[in-house]
Parts: sequence; structure tokens; C-alpha cells
Amino acid sequence: MAARHDGSTRETAATGLHNLLEPRSLIAQFLNYPPYGFRPVDAGGDYPAFITGYDLTTTMEWEPTNRVGLALRRVLGRLLRFRTCFVGTTVSEYALLPSGLAPTEFAARITRDAADCSLVIIKDIPVAPVLVGDAAMDYSHALVEACVKAGYLIVEGQALAYVPLDFESTELFFARMPRTRRKDIKRKLRGASALDVQVMSTGAAMFDDDAVLNEFYTLYRNVYAQSTTHFDLLTPDFFRAVLSDPQNGGVVFTYRMEEGGPLIGYNLCFERDGMLLDKYVGFAYPQAREHNLYFVSWFKNLEYALQRGLKYYVAGWTDPEIKRHLGASFTLTQHAVYVRNPLLRCVLSYFKRYFEADARWLQRTR
Repeated sequence: MAARHDGSTRETAATGLHNLLEPRSLIAQFLNYPPYGFRPVDAGGDYPAFITGYDLTTTMEWEPTNRVGLALRRVLGRLLRFRTCFVGTTVSEYALLPSGLAPTEFAARITRDAADCSLVIIKDIPVAPVLVGDAAMDYSHALVEACVKAGYLIVEGQALAYVPLDFESTELFFARMPRTRRKDIKRKLRGASALDVQVMSTGAAMFDDDAVLNEFYTLYRNVYAQSTTHFDLLTPDFFRAVLSDPQNGGVVFTYRMEEGGPLIGYNLCFERDGMLLDKYVGFAYPQAREHNLYFVSWFKNLEYALQRGLKYYVAGWTDPEIKRHLGASFTLTQHAVYVRNPLLRCVLSYFKRYFEADARWLQRTR
């Protein structure tokens, strides 16, 4: 399975893709401007994939809080780092699966073509049709069955947050919440009216300015730096390509303390097929926390989606607890993991529960 190095632009997945919620151009930009350390795979245009060195402790539930634990995790991270082929992208909510290949053929082809990788991971396979539809769900179920027969481990994945827009206003949305939660959120939104909030499309003239692009990227890096999971660090070239594209359905929300003031936050979303897909945020600290921009942007996105008559607001993978507090519903995914080394396969089979924190969290909260 050859990695692409030429940086050329080409259409992806000519045969069509199951589970694609995002604009196709976003997937193309991921392949043309991959995150640092990622190498896109040439899969003949059938599906997107990439190769990287993957630290198995990245998504483990164990989060040490003392020096000894942190040192041990760093050592484990070096020992448990493997050349890995991921089927999918980190800019799409789900695994993007080829409609032109039968599931059994697809599973066999991946295993064969990624022979130089220690691990093969088909990431974020949906387990419910709510956002992807029945045909995609049928294919995903069949793929999981084919992967099990081919010797893959099936690991429960993350919880994807979404809000069905089956209400006419945010006030009606608030009315569904417990009183204490409603009171807490409204308190955090109290200063929102004083902020200068602008909504624009990607491709706007301001994104021709390198200084603006650098400002957006700096705020993205701020959020990345304070995240507990560091996997896919996107590049300035990726943001430049996405923000300057007028055709990708991108919607940018910007936040300032006053008109003409410095940018203290933004939210990059995409509108497609009746959904508002929340993809990237950038924050200036401590201003974003002082003005509760996470809460403010959530309800700004809901209001926008309602005005546009959309069916779903899709809020992404991270921070499920706070998203539950904000009224989100959740749907889980699975990862199909092929481990070439038999000893490592046995070890991961035993410890796989440590990679399934979201599934256990969702069971506890239902």
C-alpha cells in the first residue's frame, strides 16, 4: 500500500463512499495537506487511508496524575508505538467505506495491501444508522462481520455527540433540561450579547490575508496544546486550503469582545445534507474561558442550524460529559483492529477494555 508524496490534488473514492457526512473537498484537503507525521495512502481512489506511527496509549482510559505514572506512560508510549495503517481520516466523523467493494473483499484487500504495517485500524465504523442511513449501516455491519472472520479485534469506539433539531427555538430546547442544568447554562450565556459575533462563509475575502490565516492557526494550536489527546496536528497549509475554499459549505463563526477587537475565538463548521458539522475551534486563553465561548458557540451553532432548517447539529467526539450537559445525544462507533504479531494480538485482546471508555461512560449515563 503505497503512500503518496507528490502533494497533487485528485478526487477521492471514485466508486463512492459510505458514511460520508462531510464535503468531499474536505477529504481531498486532508489527503493533500495531511497532519504532521501522516502519509496518505494511494488506494486507487477507492477509499482514504493514511499511515503513521501510532502510540497505543493515546486513547487509553488510564490518565496518570503523578510523576511516576506520567513517566511510566511515556515509557509505554515509546514501547507501544507501531507503524499503523488507518482506514479513514481524522477530518471525517466516520470510516469512509467503498461502495464499490464487497465487505469481504475490502477487509482482505486492506490486510494484504498494508502488509508492511504492524497494525491496521478501520476507525470509527458506525453502529447505528441515525446519521449515515440504512444502506451505509448495512455495509458497516457486513464489514465488521468480515473483519471478525479475517482475525480483526473489534474495539468499542468513541461517542459521537449530535443534537436532533426537533424543536423550533433554543428556549424550547432549554425547556427539556432539568432546572439546575438550565440555570447553569443560562448563567454562562449571560454575557453573550456583549460579544461581537460574525458569521461568514469559507472563501471570504478575509481568508486571502496571511495574517488572518496565521491568527486562526494560532488559536487552533492553543486548543490543541491544552487537549489531553494529541494525535492529529493539522498544518497551516490545510487550514489555508479549507478556509479559502468557497465551495465546501464551510461556515465560520468569529468571536470578539468588541467590534474590530482581537479575535478571541472561532468555530469552523460545515453545512451538508441537512446537517451542521462542527469541526474545529480556536480559542484565545484566558479570554475564551472568561466569556464561556464553548457554551456560547454551542448555542450560536444551534440557532444558525435552526434558522437554516437543518435536521441535525453534529458536535464531534471530544468532551462527551460537557456535551451531555449541553443537551447532546450520542451514537457510538467501533474500530476494527488487525494485529500482525500474535503475541501483541493476545495482549491487546486482554487489555482492549482500557480503550473503550466512552462505551462504558455511555452505559453508566443512560
